Amino acid sequence: MKIILQENVIKLGKAGDVVEAADGYFRNYLQPRKLAVLASKGALKKREEEVAVFQKRAEKAHQEHVALIEKVDALPGITIAVKTGEGGKLYGRVTNKEIADTLAKALSMEIDKRIVKPHGDISVLGTYKATIRFSAEAHTEITVTVVPENANAPAA
Repeated sequence: MKIILQENVIKLGKAGDVVEAADGYFRNYLQPRKLAVLASKGALKKREEEVAVFQKRAEKAHQEHVALIEKVDALPGITIAVKTGEGGKLYGRVTNKEIADTLAKALSMEIDKRIVKPHGDISVLGTYKATIRFSAEAHTEITVTVVPENANAPAA
């Protein structure tokens, strides 16, 4: 029986896929949980329309992500000032939230902390790389420089 998946189903397919499934599996499991609908002519036509709308949205989002990547690549990097102890050890670590906040200030826009992935653990002063992943296809790297907060203050 041909069905259209409404949600991702493990070992069967992703939402929107048209797949074959056993009658009993569809009637007893997929349909009651609203995971799939029968692939009738009307449902297939509706799916095609939804796919077209989804593709337009995805293309627009991709173009926006490419524009954001160009803005990020135009930056020479970001600098984060942190409190340090002896030997340049940080009090804590530089997190993806701090990187996202600093990047947001530099670009004058919102950056979600979940799209920022630092390469390694940032727990000492230095220069690091971080990946900014806007989507699966659209990502870039930025240089993060970690400096002491009071670089000009005299040592006590």
